[in-house]
Amino acid sequence: MGSLPLSSRAARTIWRIVPKGALSGAIGWAAAIGIPGWWRAAFLARFARLYGIDVSEAERSLSEYAGVNQFFTRRLRPSARPVDPRPDTVVAPADGTVIETGVVERGQMIQAKGVFFELDELLADSGAARRLDGGAYSITYLSPRDYHRVHAPAGGAVIGWNHVPGTLFPVGAKSVGREPGLFISNERLVTLIEGAAGLCAVVMVAAVGVGHITAAYDSDIATHGKPFRRAKIRHRRYETPRPIAKGDELGIFHLGSTTISVFEPGRVALEPMPPGSAIKMGQALGRMLPASAPRTRETV
Repeated sequence: MGSLPLSSRAARTIWRIVPKGALSGAIGWAAAIGIPGWWRAAFLARFARLYGIDVSEAERSLSEYAGVNQFFTRRLRPSARPVDPRPDTVVAPADGTVIETGVVERGQMIQAKGVFFELDELLADSGAARRLDGGAYSITYLSPRDYHRVHAPAGGAVIGWNHVPGTLFPVGAKSVGREPGLFISNERLVTLIEGAAGLCAVVMVAAVGVGHITAAYDSDIATHGKPFRRAKIRHRRYETPRPIAKGDELGIFHLGSTTISVFEPGRVALEPMPPGSAIKMGQALGRMLPASAPRTRETV
C-alpha cells in the first residue's frame, strides 16, 4: 500500500481505536427511535434532502415510516427497479457506486489500487472459494442515499449461508483506500446461490452504523438479534435449497454498506464498469457464458 497523506493516516488511526461496535449500536438505537406523527413527514423529507434520497421511489408516503430505520430499509414502488428480463443476464444486486470489478486471480481480489484481499477469508468457506477462484466479481458501495435492500443477481436456489463476525470500519471510498483488508475485517453475511450461472456468492459487508443484517430467505438470520447471537450459528447448508428468482430480495442492510458478488469461473462475463460508476439494482451486470465442459462439483 502506497504512502498515505497525513490526514488519511490520522483518520486510519482514529478509526482503529474508536469503539466501532458501541458507536454502531448508538447509531442503530437512534435510527430505531419513533418519530412523532405530526413531525414525521417533515423530518424525513429534510433527512432525504440532506442525503439526496429520491422519495418519489418509495413504496409508501413519508408519514407512514415510523422512524429513520424504517425509511432507510424502505421497499420501492414495483416499477422503480425493473429487473433485466433477458434470461442470459446477471444483474446488479443493489444500488450503489462500483468500487471494483475484475477476476479472482490465485485466490486474490482487488480492494483498491495496490490493495488485495483473499477470497477464502472473505467467504470463510474454503470449498466455495475453490469453486469461485478465477471467476468474475463486482464490489458496490451503498451510500446513505441508496436503496438498502439486496437482491439475487441470478436465479436458482439458496443453498446456504455463512455469517462471519468482525469489526465495523466505514466502507466509503476513503476508508477502502486507507484500510488494508477492510472487507475481510468487517462483519459480513455470505449467501450462496446455485443455478444457471453456476455458484454465486453474494456478500453483504457490514460497516459502522450498519452492524445489523437480516435475510429475506431465512427469518432466523438477524445478525444483531439476541436469539441469533446466543445460538452462535455461523453457517448453514439447507437440505432442501430455497428457490430464488433473479431479482428476488436476499436481505436488508439496516443503514448502508457494501455488496460483493462473485461468480463461478467460465460462467459469467461482466460488462466493463470502471470504479466510480453508478449502478441500480436490476441493471444488467453481465451475461452468462455458453456452457463448457462441466467442472467437477465440490460440496460447499
